[in-house]
Amino acid sequence: MCGIVGYIGKDQAAPILLDGLSKLEYRGYDSAGLAVSDGTKIQISKCKGRLKVLSELTNGGLSIQGTMGIGHTRWATHGAPSDTNSHPHYNSNETIAVVHNGIIENYSKIKKRLEEKGYAFQSQTDTEVVVQLLDYYYKGDALETIAKVMTKLEGSYALGIMFMDRPNEFYAVRKDSPLIVGVSENGNYIASDVPAILKYTRSVYYIENGEIVTLTRDKVSITNSDLEPIEKELKTVEWDITAAEKGGYEHFMLKEIHEQPKAVRDTIMPRIRDNDIVIDELNMSEEDIKNLKKIYIVACGSAYHTGMTGKYVIEDLARIPVEVDLASEFRYRNPILEKGTLTVIISQSGETADSLAALREAKKQGIKVLGIVNVVGSSIAREADNVMYTWAGPEIAVATTKAYSTQIAALYLLALRFAKVRGTITEERFDSLLQDLCKLPEQIQTILDKNVTQIQYIASKFVAVKDSFFIGRGVDYATALEGSLKLKEISYIHSEAYPAGELKHGPIALIEEDTLVTALLTQESLYKKTISNIVEVQSRGAFVLAVTNEGNEEAEKVSNMTIYIPTTDSHFTTSLAVIPLQLLSYYVSVGKGLDLDKPRNLAKSVTVE
Repeated sequence: MCGIVGYIGKDQAAPILLDGLSKLEYRGYDSAGLAVSDGTKIQISKCKGRLKVLSELTNGGLSIQGTMGIGHTRWATHGAPSDTNSHPHYNSNETIAVVHNGIIENYSKIKKRLEEKGYAFQSQTDTEVVVQLLDYYYKGDALETIAKVMTKLEGSYALGIMFMDRPNEFYAVRKDSPLIVGVSENGNYIASDVPAILKYTRSVYYIENGEIVTLTRDKVSITNSDLEPIEKELKTVEWDITAAEKGGYEHFMLKEIHEQPKAVRDTIMPRIRDNDIVIDELNMSEEDIKNLKKIYIVACGSAYHTGMTGKYVIEDLARIPVEVDLASEFRYRNPILEKGTLTVIISQSGETADSLAALREAKKQGIKVLGIVNVVGSSIAREADNVMYTWAGPEIAVATTKAYSTQIAALYLLALRFAKVRGTITEERFDSLLQDLCKLPEQIQTILDKNVTQIQYIASKFVAVKDSFFIGRGVDYATALEGSLKLKEISYIHSEAYPAGELKHGPIALIEEDTLVTALLTQESLYKKTISNIVEVQSRGAFVLAVTNEGNEEAEKVSNMTIYIPTTDSHFTTSLAVIPLQLLSYYVSVGKGLDLDKPRNLAKSVTVE
């Protein structure tokens, strides 16, 4: 959560900072602020509300002069959204300014100590202790002071720091929160994520934990916490800048829904060679795969739902036991990770705090970790033993769509690779599954081309719905989890997902007249059982929307509305069934007039626990 950006160079800083922050609003958008130095003073402008409020307040940045500055867009943790709690934060005499992404876990202890020494605090944030602590230790040597403060902070942070008496340089440091440094002829940058600076440069350094960066107009210097110089390789970002723009779509979410055929194709096709699956980055020999005893899939939110799908597919095809864990619970239950286990960490950003903690727990126990991530150079990508990139490109909307679809595609590839090597499916079966896998991008496109009008009509009927349920069996239950999450995330409709067979064990008590129930029926062997559950809720007044395979006319007979998806192997149906659910959530939210790219209380990259 929260986004930081910084710039020093030849141009006016404030407009660049505002532009960079506009690309980071998915990380937080309850307040925003800028600190800009003109060489004689640091001027701060900040306010509660969306970034456009700050832009209007500063006339697009033109009212703040200076060629060096730092900026912040906030997702509130400590202290409610307000002008005072907005970043940047000053020390008392306004000579030091700080922006922060992360959480200072021992801030109460530091604050109490500083108050005893006469320091007064203006905000309720944990971040203000950082700037006051810098003030306390600062005797003229910025790097020495920052290194000293780092030893006092517990928690996670990416910091941008300016000192008034250092008008030609500013500083950045990270611990467990993402930070990149961009280099260009017009100046140098810091940011929480690539989209913030993609317009200005593709040359970046990925900053590691404990590293301190000094930026001047024409130089970037990096040291460790002992202030020893570090040489780093300058990386080139391959993303196309247009991938981080709306491209004519009304919302990023709609654009990203329509980008799914390409994203899934880009994830699958490079790993299919000569009618076989080759996952070079897996770095596992056939003997390693044959000796696998168990797989743990660990993730949060939608990535957890992809793990649920992966469990069904991997267990059925490769016959390897799979356990799916919420990352926020994984390490706290003191998991028993035995030899022969593979831990798979799934994260769009590669910076998810709970998932990073789970990764480190697995490695501490000596277990091999595979990261499935979308962002090159992210923390999970760097710390995992091996990384499988999903190649979805930048995903800006807070509610994931294309990253989710590419994560599932990656798990399909793993399942098929493991199944073939372990001999749990025949060559003929493998070839058939591979053919169906390769058809998925085209079939997703077919849904987008043919079903949108129908889904818009269905959505118009449910704008005023108060409660909704998603049900399914087997893989369909995993898909139901994601469909339910999408609806609640962006339309604020209360929604729950249940295995269809669990309805009669309590949830059916909540079904009443006009309750919306979305039933997924893509597993032919389970049609009859799920149809029985549909009849149960219909008899209690529910309005049933069925999502099923082409040709399943029985579903249409017992539902009020039916959406058909193309025929594919039962293991791959999630990739198709989820598309109408994404569109349904999108058009319900549009009908309610909501800001669906930036839903309330949510942030894209959850970098705090």
